[in-house]
Amino acid sequence: MTLAATLKEADRLRDFFAARDAVVVQTDVLQSADTLLDLYGEDIRGRSYLTADPIRGEMVLRPDFTVPVVQMHMQSHADPARYTYAGKVFRKQDSDPDRSNEFLQVGYEVFDGINPALADAEVFAAIRDALGDVPLRAATGDIGILMAAVAGLRTSQPRKDALARHIWRPRRFRSMLDRFGGRIPVPPTRAALLAADDPFAGAGADIGKRSRLEIERRITALRDDAATLPISGEELALLDTLMGLRETSDNVLSQLRDIAVDMPAIGPAVMRLNARLDALEDYGVDVSKLEFEGSYGRTSLEYYDGFVFGFYAADDPTMPPVATGGRYDALTARLGEGVAVPAVGGVIRPDLLLQLRGRI
Repeated sequence: MTLAATLKEADRLRDFFAARDAVVVQTDVLQSADTLLDLYGEDIRGRSYLTADPIRGEMVLRPDFTVPVVQMHMQSHADPARYTYAGKVFRKQDSDPDRSNEFLQVGYEVFDGINPALADAEVFAAIRDALGDVPLRAATGDIGILMAAVAGLRTSQPRKDALARHIWRPRRFRSMLDRFGGRIPVPPTRAALLAADDPFAGAGADIGKRSRLEIERRITALRDDAATLPISGEELALLDTLMGLRETSDNVLSQLRDIAVDMPAIGPAVMRLNARLDALEDYGVDVSKLEFEGSYGRTSLEYYDGFVFGFYAADDPTMPPVATGGRYDALTARLGEGVAVPAVGGVIRPDLLLQLRGRI
């Protein structure tokens, strides 16, 4: 497979989406790092290539297209709008040297708040149709259901906020959930600190960037948390069930309706899933064969907050996803200074698509 063939396939995919009334857009390869750091924190440094420019400040090689496309859209005020693009993205691969750290990506983004369920189905079907007859397995999920479950927990707001921040870090989320649920004890060093009458006794001179007032506030927050009752075993079990779901979409919908009886906070999200499945059926998707995973999408970039999906090689579980996508309404609100525009999109790796097509 040559670069010329990959570029030709990328052009074909972009033109396919353009034929669906998507506007072809381009974004700079070098992006300001400030936006990404503000969105995702210092974790982004481990996944992206950053450099310092003496005039522009810290810059990053484009890790994906979604953020710059959203910024472009929020300035245009178009509603509704559809965009497509093709170009290179860059990702660090610290743990797997065999995976590409730069590759072509073609995308399709829809900004339309009239019928979000229909827009979800439109993007999924557009990506499916662009992939053609290559044997692929589709997987779906819904981050919004877990977010709604966390927001509805009968616990303190700081605990819910902490869990919500770490939904996309499954190990950290699990550790916090176990601690907030009383499954694991408070570390001895923290317990001693919280029990001390004067936590600064014998601490010596102040060092570091945090002021004593900031440290006092943090200790107060930890003491308040220690005095908070554990999350109930019933709620923990319901969360475990949600995250462990892995069934066909129609069966998952039935299970989620049962869970919503005991966890009513997820009710609206379950209704959105129901509407999405109806819309997917209108696009010719057999939802009785469409996989749904309760934890799907939780290791992606943190902007997905609803429907998520991916297409994978049916006979090669080691291959990265050929296409991925999802809904990211909250991202538009953050980049639009509080003005949210419902949005959903997906991207395709043309190199992987060609690789699989060559095996047919």
